[in-house]
Amino acid sequence: MSFSPMSAKNQSRHSNSFSQQHKVQGAVTDGTNPLPGVTIALKNKKNNAAISDYSGRFSLSCSPYDTLVVSYIGFKTALVPIMARSVVDIKLSYDTTTLQEVLVNAGYYSVKESERTGSIARITSKDIESQPVTNVLAAMQGRMAGVSITQTTGVPGSGFDIKIRGQNSLRSDANAPLYIIDGVPYSSDPIGYNQTSTTLPNITSPLNSISPDSIESIEILKDADATSIYGSRGANGVVLITTKKGKTGKTSVTLKASTGAGTVARFMKLMNTQQYLDMRRQAFINDGIPYRASDYDINGTWDQNRYTDWQKELIGGTALINSFQGSISGGSDKTQFLISANYHTESSVFKGDFPYKKGGGQFNLNHTSENNKFRLNFTFGYTAQDNQQPAFDFTYDARSLAPNAPELYSSDGSLNWENGTWDNPLRNLNAEYKSKTNDFISNLMLSYDILPGLTVKTSAGYSNLNTVETRTSPSTIYNPSYNINSSFSSIYFNNTKRSSWIAEPQISFTKEWEIGKFDMLLGGTFQNQKTDRLYQSGDGFSSNSLIYSLSAASFQTVLLDDQTIYKYQAFFGRLNYNYKQRYIINFTARRDGSSRFSPENQFSNFGAVGAAWLFSNENFMKESGWLSFGKLRFSYGTTGSDQIGDYQFLNTYNLTAANYDGTVGIAPSRLYNKDFGWETNKKLEAAIETGFLNDRLFLTAAWYRNRSSNQLTGVPLPGTTGFTTLLSNLAAVVENKGLELTLRTVNFSSRTFNWTTSFNLTFAENKLLAFPNLESSSYSQQYRVGQPLNIKLLYKFSSVDSQTGLYQFEDLNNDGKISFPDDQQIISDMNPKYYGGMQNQLTYKKWKLDFLFQFVNQKNISYPMSPAGTMSNQSIELVNSWQQQGDKFQYQLYTTGSNSAAVNANNLFSKSDAAVEDASFIRLKNISLSYDLPLMLKETRCRVMIQGQNLLTFTKYKNGDPEFITHGYLPPLKIITAGIQLKF
Repeated sequence: MSFSPMSAKNQSRHSNSFSQQHKVQGAVTDGTNPLPGVTIALKNKKNNAAISDYSGRFSLSCSPYDTLVVSYIGFKTALVPIMARSVVDIKLSYDTTTLQEVLVNAGYYSVKESERTGSIARITSKDIESQPVTNVLAAMQGRMAGVSITQTTGVPGSGFDIKIRGQNSLRSDANAPLYIIDGVPYSSDPIGYNQTSTTLPNITSPLNSISPDSIESIEILKDADATSIYGSRGANGVVLITTKKGKTGKTSVTLKASTGAGTVARFMKLMNTQQYLDMRRQAFINDGIPYRASDYDINGTWDQNRYTDWQKELIGGTALINSFQGSISGGSDKTQFLISANYHTESSVFKGDFPYKKGGGQFNLNHTSENNKFRLNFTFGYTAQDNQQPAFDFTYDARSLAPNAPELYSSDGSLNWENGTWDNPLRNLNAEYKSKTNDFISNLMLSYDILPGLTVKTSAGYSNLNTVETRTSPSTIYNPSYNINSSFSSIYFNNTKRSSWIAEPQISFTKEWEIGKFDMLLGGTFQNQKTDRLYQSGDGFSSNSLIYSLSAASFQTVLLDDQTIYKYQAFFGRLNYNYKQRYIINFTARRDGSSRFSPENQFSNFGAVGAAWLFSNENFMKESGWLSFGKLRFSYGTTGSDQIGDYQFLNTYNLTAANYDGTVGIAPSRLYNKDFGWETNKKLEAAIETGFLNDRLFLTAAWYRNRSSNQLTGVPLPGTTGFTTLLSNLAAVVENKGLELTLRTVNFSSRTFNWTTSFNLTFAENKLLAFPNLESSSYSQQYRVGQPLNIKLLYKFSSVDSQTGLYQFEDLNNDGKISFPDDQQIISDMNPKYYGGMQNQLTYKKWKLDFLFQFVNQKNISYPMSPAGTMSNQSIELVNSWQQQGDKFQYQLYTTGSNSAAVNANNLFSKSDAAVEDASFIRLKNISLSYDLPLMLKETRCRVMIQGQNLLTFTKYKNGDPEFITHGYLPPLKIITAGIQLKF
């Protein structure tokens, strides 16, 4: 064997090149966006790894010929040889199968998506950030199966109505879900007062205080398995809101600014001047009367050729919208932090300057000890709102004013009263609604691992909300010809304060074996909420300039002054066993105690069982080339409800307005009832989840049935008792059942182009199964056994009599006349038959397009207008009305209001089945287009975006916006914004 010195030298040099240290750096992306938090390790080597920062960049010391192992949840693990390169940029490919490993927030615990036994819907910050919304509920519309959300008005700062799997309680105010923000219950009870919140139906919602930009994810818990651990508070579902947290890596700064505009999305089609005047002239002919002095629109007092589109004039303005957000986050692998702030301003579509302002901040701190046993998470947020709106909504005036009514302003710029011939609608601009709200919420979570698998944890939270509302009614809202002075001016005050604290100690134990995993959780809840309300009014002022000073009022009245304290405590537990990643069973239980019930009924027990079979993990299915995931799950259990208000079981007394010999008296307001107790909701669900072709197609189908019994409501009492009702439990049963379908598809996936689609569809049915003695109760004309709760009892429309021109109705009682209630018995279901949404996400290089179509199949009542022919504009549909004998039209003859038979027929028509319209719609609910600008600075990312909300609506509904079910209020707005986002 020969040996060459030269070859030995070369061999040594080559060997040294393998062992010498080498520095490699680069960026990790998904082909379009950087990926922070990616783990980059060395193959077959320990204790040497890096995590990509906010811009996806990393650096690592290694050998020139090592191989990088790059892993990130939701993406396929990549093996990347270094090959002596100093710069290695990595693109990861999506792996939809690993999305089943995503942890889902279930409240008191987290569970893998693939292993959950309950029904949980979820959206993340990626969905929320693409929408120009200010209310968290708006971000959820059309995106979740089984979750129906309707906007109550388009006025800035208004709220939304949400129902999770239908209406469970007979009381409309007892169907709200439980909101949990970072572990702290957040009361959604209205904070407004109906005398001050006249512009905002359903009164002011405190949910406006939650900034959508601060949210990381929203989970909706729906079935018994997911909600029963919350006991009585989970009867109507649970909304879990998790705010953004600090992340490991270099300190990063994010700035975002956007500006845009909002307009009313859809107007009613009304008559123009010529059509309106033709209607009015015919009405006088039909009634056989001459024009009167007060008929200014038709007797020549007002210009017969003037036309004003009052919808454009009064509610057709443009709301200017501006938003600013900023955040700083970062930290080591042991301590992370986040500080963020936001500010939002929005004007109104009404005339005048009516701004809505909202601003706030958030702080989060996470810390883990060096031995990884102790963990701390602290979060707090603060939001301030300042809302100024007109005290009256102009929508009704915009739809009813005569199109030839006078101009709004005189030549000198003052309000035009046209010599006292009309009440200028802009008079109501002088009546103001003002609201200031301050909201604070904080949570501290401490946990310690006593032994491997054994953890103790304590969660403590505090929230505080203060709101001050006023509504003024100055004398300047009246026509000057009435000579009304400030002695008729008035103001209403609302001062509401709500504070709450909660403490929840917990202990959990986890043990894994080769064949299974066992989880146990035990905990308790102790909560106290205090609410102070003071409602006042003042009347009669020496000057309108003193109207906000209650002490200047001639008459001061305390309408309500009370303090309520709500105490709640519970003990809960969970047992979960997972056998070989195939068979999972989950038990949850809770014992609740509430101060809202008498001592005899304060406590109740709730529980559930959930089970799942991952049949795709069975040996006979593992070789399947087409089925990548398959799971059957089942759940059954009970939840309850104590949404009845405080002190309802007690004898209560109110101060009377009358004084006796200078002493304020009291009067009984409620009777004692020690027997009424918890409502109970029994929930049953069966579902299947399947993934095909490596989860490129993922389908879920869930059937559910919820039955709510022991309904809390008012039982009628004889008038001789001095009370009309006694709050008690009824043996009434309400059922909600339905089918929820979700579909997710990966339509195209490549390095430069990706396209995914998400679709959800819900078929829902609500029914009153039982109501003892309904016919003799005060609810006899509101409900029907075997029918939904949300029904309308209507007259049966027949036709327009071709001879008289009047609406005709069927005599259901066969007594020769149309009367209430005997003939008002036609049932119309006003609940949606089905609803859902379809979302598409497309990315091409640095471009990203996201759009959502929302659809609802429903009915609605036509907008209630006065009889056609009176001094009020009408829908253009009423042009086709009866004119003479022999005519066959859908609408009756015109009348000035003098024809009592025609007026009565019109009133019956508005309460008949002919007034029910198809209000189904498909709406382009949201669209977002963004582009990442190529920059020279690799550590800086700049994104420009344009976003839209409520852009297009396809519907047959003729009376304005089909989503909007509250007539007479401003409908939702169409919003378009443009913005820029910087990260560095």
